[in-house]
Amino acid sequence: MSSSNPKVVDIHTHMYPPAYVELLESRKTIPFIRRFAGAKDPRYIILPAEAEALDKIASSEFETISASLLPGRPITTHYSSLAQKIHFMDTHGIDISVISLANPWLDFVSSEVAGETAKSVNSAFRDMCSTAPGRLFFFATLPLTAPPETLLAAIGHIKGLKYCRGVILGTTGLGKGLDDAALVPVFRALAANKLTIFLHPHYGLPSEVWGPRATEEYGHVLPLALGFPMETTIAVARMYLAGVFDAVPDLRMLLAHSGGTLPFLAGRIESCIVHDRHLVSEGKVGPRRRTIWQVLKEQVYLDAVIYSDVGLKAAIDASGVDRLMFGTDHPFFPPLNSDEQGEWESMTWNKEAVSKALGVDSEGAKAVMGGNAVEVLRLYDEE
Repeated sequence: MSSSNPKVVDIHTHMYPPAYVELLESRKTIPFIRRFAGAKDPRYIILPAEAEALDKIASSEFETISASLLPGRPITTHYSSLAQKIHFMDTHGIDISVISLANPWLDFVSSEVAGETAKSVNSAFRDMCSTAPGRLFFFATLPLTAPPETLLAAIGHIKGLKYCRGVILGTTGLGKGLDDAALVPVFRALAANKLTIFLHPHYGLPSEVWGPRATEEYGHVLPLALGFPMETTIAVARMYLAGVFDAVPDLRMLLAHSGGTLPFLAGRIESCIVHDRHLVSEGKVGPRRRTIWQVLKEQVYLDAVIYSDVGLKAAIDASGVDRLMFGTDHPFFPPLNSDEQGEWESMTWNKEAVSKALGVDSEGAKAVMGGNAVEVLRLYDEE
């Protein structure tokens, strides 16, 4: 990409097609969307702690409870309106967005309908992108709960979808995590079709980790700030220990939130591996072993959704400036005390982190803000 005409690309930005919203509204267990009398926007109940808080609200109190005390997150028009997505892009000078379904994707859909549900969701994303050619691309959603043959067939369908540049994936895989040997054929199919995996957390850590005061006193801070990054770190570490990256050398993964804590903990992971008697006795620690540092620089990309230059510098050191891609996490983390139609801190903090870490208008900053994404994800105009 020519540095004289740099693009700003947002590779971490979510949308819920209307049919997906309807699916969530039809459910009674998490994830589900619940409407409350007197509340402007419905609430998305996605975390166990939110469901527990909802259970404490008696039905007779729905009419009087303050909207600010309702559990879950408000589902504003930013979640499903394409016009709002374009407005957000225009407001913040974003040239291209790679949109994706947000967690928990289709992890909760029954195996009988998962294949068709995924096809419907992915077709909806393709149609959205077709309304703004050159500005919108997408990561598709996999029907992971479907039978193996349906899942593999879905990858072939995804490959043929215009504007599709990869898939978004959670950490549970087929239910046993991403180190599950049964997932290797899926990884190989994705790699063969040059579909990058955007790995995104959802399940965090068990609720009891946060202590008895967390639910009522600490909001979502602990599970979102700490649980999500650790979930990503654990998932990738398990893949590495299971030899997935060696088994599928063409596999490419883009990790959300700058790889969780991997940039900080890769050295500790390496030390634990080379000093582990079991791994050494099994012959898994030898001179030909690729270190986790090598995997981070050869098969892994990181987004720049880290909100500070301190974390971003660690991500750059771990994977390289040519492997970082800008993102906003829109429509999550909206401004609470200002107009949602204006400027969002999720944009400005991440952009400022890039400038502080690499220098304003530097070649490195231009690469992270868009150049890398254009090249890696082939974000070129389609006829």
